[in-house]
Amino acid sequence: MKSNNKLATKKAKSLKLAKQARGTLDKVISMIENDTYCPEIIQQADSVSGLLKSVKKELLAGHLDTCAMDRLKENKDKAVQELLKIYNLSN
Repeated sequence: MKSNNKLATKKAKSLKLAKQARGTLDKVISMIENDTYCPEIIQQADSVSGLLKSVKKELLAGHLDTCAMDRLKENKDKAVQELLKIYNLSN
């Protein structure tokens, strides 16, 4: 049960960060439409990227701490392939 709490906490944090990224992206779109000074837009776009990286980090941490362990026990080869796929997508 403890691992389910960890996963739920990671997912909740990921959701909060994703919603922040969405809000910041909406701001970027508005800034572009309003011809805001480019460096200010770029700064906000970087913020979106950073928030999305944090989302990925939280989701991956939760996955590794809970789901991946279960999958390794069930089917090690499939779990390794899944982890490699995640790793390749992140780079």
